[in-house]
Formats: sequence, structure tokens, C-alpha cells
Amino acid sequence: MRSASAAAATLDVAAIRADFPILATTARGAPLVYLDSAATSQKPQCVIDALTSYYTTSNANVHRSVHYLAERATMAFEEARARVAAFVNAPAAENVVWVRGTTEAVNLVATSWGRRNLAAGDTVLLTEMEHHSNLVPWHMLAKSPDEGGLGIALDFVPLTDDGQLDMDVAAEKLAAGPRLFGFTAKSNVLGTENDVVRLCATAREHGVVTLVDGAQSVPHGAVDFAALGCDFLAFSAHKALGPMGAGALVVNADRYAEMDPYQGGGEMIMRVKLATSTYMDPPLRFEAGTPSAGDVIAFHTALDYLAGCDLAAVHEHETRLTRLALDLLAELGVRTFGPADAAQRAGIVSFDVPGVHPHDVSTLLDGRGIAVRAGHHCCQPLMRRLGVIATSRASFYLYNTEDEVRRFADGVRHVQEYFRRR
Repeated sequence: MRSASAAAATLDVAAIRADFPILATTARGAPLVYLDSAATSQKPQCVIDALTSYYTTSNANVHRSVHYLAERATMAFEEARARVAAFVNAPAAENVVWVRGTTEAVNLVATSWGRRNLAAGDTVLLTEMEHHSNLVPWHMLAKSPDEGGLGIALDFVPLTDDGQLDMDVAAEKLAAGPRLFGFTAKSNVLGTENDVVRLCATAREHGVVTLVDGAQSVPHGAVDFAALGCDFLAFSAHKALGPMGAGALVVNADRYAEMDPYQGGGEMIMRVKLATSTYMDPPLRFEAGTPSAGDVIAFHTALDYLAGCDLAAVHEHETRLTRLALDLLAELGVRTFGPADAAQRAGIVSFDVPGVHPHDVSTLLDGRGIAVRAGHHCCQPLMRRLGVIATSRASFYLYNTEDEVRRFADGVRHVQEYFRRR
């Protein structure tokens, strides 16, 4: 395995790729070009080994027993919590609640904080670029009380034509006093990097609670929870080189007093009688039941690996790849969505080949060993705003190369030629 010190300051992509066994795969008779990391990242061997090691040396239910295996598992589980806190500069490990991923984190906020603090007529402010995970939980609360909701109102910050949030309108809507503002740090479709610090500062001025979807930001550059100034930050392990089934909700400790338990059961209780129960202090209060301990522990290893790669170098590398992809697609006359400047976006390029359905684009690229995503990307309202039913999407990470981007562009050219012949 590549040492952390060897990766510091510069990004040795060849050495990094050697750490990812799946990248040696032959797909459809060609070397795999994996450009779907916005959906899920691939895993280095050290993360795979960490997961295997947990099940072969430490498998036990955490926080429940005092025997040797349970103590090993619990210690590693809590060390992983501290690692997440350090990775995003949260004040303490106690600010980190384990969840299955970003989706569950948003649902936890909507249920634990929302159902206690929102009432009919209150407004939750979102944006037009949100993933369904930051829309549907609030739709549920917007239903009438007889349908199980609270009757809250939803409002949305619109987009400019170049795929940016309209910051003037955002300021106006925040001044109107919504109870909570939930927004993505980086769009999984447009690649747009939102000004989280500015948005959270404006929200604080008006007493608005903030929830930041960090699924596409935490894995791709330094994220400082303290500097962001948000109340909740949600992200997933599987987009950050870790396993599926684990994620984190980082909570401003002041908000814990405003939150009811998310679920009830073992682990989150202090004392249970037949008719009543009392609860543990946060974060355990929000972690009922048996957690995915192996995934959490392997996430620790993934974060160590990322930190060893120099996150600034990772971000710069992705920006170079994005700029190259945008330039090559422009030469082909392919429409792309989102900011034109690669420096203003994440390593995500959604595009439309005129006259070709995105699913056909993906299928033809797959025939050449190139993995991209096609569809609405769990952003159907954004698709309607863009005037399309779907897009194709290429997304880049630390293990991708310029040669892969050129292969991708050649594949898009092949798609164009194939449909011209038809």
C-alpha cells in the first residue's frame, strides 16, 4: 500500500490507481474507465482489508459486552467517530451521529428536529438543485396532519441559467424567516460548488437553522465544519472511498437539545420500564439498534487514505480533468450543464448529445468499457428546470487520468458517428 507521506503535496495518480484492484478490470473487452464516482467511489485495497479484518478479528456487537472482541470492536468504532470529527474539524467526536448515509442523515434531521420544531405554516427553504434525499423528507412534512405531515410550507432558491444559485434571491428568502434552510454544497448534476460559508452566515443573521448536504463535497476537498457555520452536515462513506452502509451526520451540539430520538430500541436507552424509558446522551441517543460496525471502522481507513492524498491536490486534479472534459465535449458540439468555468464546479460533467437519448449514450460508452451514469440522477425537479428528461454524467475522482478523459471524449465521438450512420 502507498504510504501517506508519499502522496502528500502531489498526487501520484499511477501509485493511487495501483491501490484500487477493481481498476484493473476489463469491461466489455476494454480496460475499465470508471467515471461514475459521484454515484459511488471505488475502494482501495486497504479499505477492503479493513473490512475483512474486522470480520476476521473483531466481529462483535459494540457497546454491549465487556469481552475481548466486544472491547476491540467498540474501541475501533469510537475511534472511527473521532476520525470523522477530525476529518471535518468538528468540535468533538460527540458531534458525530452514525447513519447509513446522507439520505438517512437528512431523514434524521427532518424527523428528530423537524417534527419537534416545525408546525403548520412554517417554511423550510430548499433549492432547485437538490437531490431527492433533500426533497422527499420535507415533502412528507409538508403533507397535511391527517396525512401524517405537519402542514409546513416549502420554498426554493432558484437557479441562474448557468447553473448557479441566485444568491440575491437566496438572501431575500432567508430574510423572510424560514425555519430551516437545506441545501447541497455541490450539485450532483451540475457540479456547481455553492458558497456554503456565505449562505450559512446569511441564514444565521436571520436565525435560520442550516442543513448542508455534503455528499459530493466531503470526499473531494477539505471541509471545515466549524468554518462552514452550519448546524447539520450530512455525508456518506461510500462516496469517500469507504463501504456502503455508513455515513455521518455532524451536529452543532446546541441543536441536540432540540431533537427527539430518531428511532427507539436498544443502545439509545438509559433505563426502560414497562411504561416509560429514558435515553442516552447524544450521539448514542440517535443510534438505536445494531450499527454497521464493520463499515464504520473501514470508513476510518478510507478517511486516513484520503487525508494522505492531500485533499487540495485531489481537488486540483479533479479540476484539471473537468476542464479537459468540458473542452473536449465543446469541440464535439455537445451540450453541457452547469458553470462553464471548471474552477467553479466539482468533478462532475452532465451532458446531452443532441438527438441521442442519454441511456443510448451510456450503453454505447459501456460497450467501450467506459462507465458513466444516465438518467435523472435523483434530481427530477432539476431536470425539468433544465428542460430535459435526463442527462448523461461523467464524474471524476483522484484515481482518474487525463487519458481516461480522452477515451471518454473519443467514446462520445463514436456515439455521434454511430447515430449519424443510422
